[in-house]
Amino acid sequence: MAPWLTVVGIGEDGFSGLGKQARRALLGAARIFGSPRQLALLPRCVAGERLGWPSPFSLAPVLALRGEPVCVLASGDPMFYGVGASLARQVPDEEMHVLPMPSSCALAAARLGWPLQDVQVLSLVARPLSALNAHLHGGVRLLVLSNDGDSPAAIAALLRERGFGPSRLRVYEHLGGAAERELSGSAEDWPHAQVAALNLVAIECRAAPHAPRLHRLAGLPDSAFRHDGQLTKRDVRAITLARLAPQPGELLWDVGAGCGSVGIEWMRAHPACRALAIEADEGRQGFIEHNRDALGVPGLQLVRGKAPAALQGLEQPDAIFIGGGVTRVGVLDLCWASLRPGGRLVANAVTLQSELALAQFRERHGGELTRIHVAHAQPLGAFDTWRQALPITLLEVVKPADA
Repeated sequence: MAPWLTVVGIGEDGFSGLGKQARRALLGAARIFGSPRQLALLPRCVAGERLGWPSPFSLAPVLALRGEPVCVLASGDPMFYGVGASLARQVPDEEMHVLPMPSSCALAAARLGWPLQDVQVLSLVARPLSALNAHLHGGVRLLVLSNDGDSPAAIAALLRERGFGPSRLRVYEHLGGAAERELSGSAEDWPHAQVAALNLVAIECRAAPHAPRLHRLAGLPDSAFRHDGQLTKRDVRAITLARLAPQPGELLWDVGAGCGSVGIEWMRAHPACRALAIEADEGRQGFIEHNRDALGVPGLQLVRGKAPAALQGLEQPDAIFIGGGVTRVGVLDLCWASLRPGGRLVANAVTLQSELALAQFRERHGGELTRIHVAHAQPLGAFDTWRQALPITLLEVVKPADA
């Protein structure tokens, strides 16, 4: 089928800023979908029926017109956090034609003189503000697509709270249009309570001396997590995550999650990593909810319940970490049965009973057992000595691809 759907990126300069192809597509379209602001940019000579998006948002009205000449308006580059990306997941590429304009990020980088390849870009459109937390590092430059006119002030408040008050903010309203305006200031004393709803925030991250160093590698300080002592400690966590080996797009089950530290660090490894944290204790569930937001992975999904019952019906994982409950009847076997072929299972044990469960599982399915001993220097009178933490037995098993 020839392309019936044309997705047109339109800027703040409206119809006059479009190229010939985009104008021709709009003039020939029977129906044109877009937001009220975008549709208002079209002149009278564009005669096609103008249709706003339904609320709640849905692509169904567009997909129902398959085969008719339809145009969809998008802001700037439709494939950059835009409706074009959503349509591409449902419309074959040979049926869709995309005509982009410069994205707001491209325009902002041009105004700032920032090489775009050296900038981190993220969107807060219909996303939690806490997603920003994972990207805060001294010296980093961020371009943030705002959700609304309140976003810049909320971003400034979050930066202050996280120890990045000295960061410089520049807000661009209506980029590329006649109403374009730049506002600037530091997060410490950001003076603009509200700005235009259509805006982008550029951030030069500058850490205050007291700001914690929360790197993206495995093994964050234990103090980065709120917990009650039920926590996979820093050194063991780093070893555990190295065995789990997160890859973009993969899903982890963090079974007996405690405060969620392993699942959270799995998701921090790459923006496309996903995790389910399975935890029965209400207090620890609260820790997980706090920690996932504070460490910038609000997408971590909390499953309230006790394994193995809570594991029934969950999406098949690429990797499983069992931090507690390996002696509970059925937990290891159900995890193994649920794991995707080629996936990794890592379990930690402290007690003799849990070690025995891992050893018996290894006899049936293979894998590698590792004993981890960690000691820390601590005072002994006027001197120091080594204080041995409880040793950890770690089981790592890779499920055969033909299992």
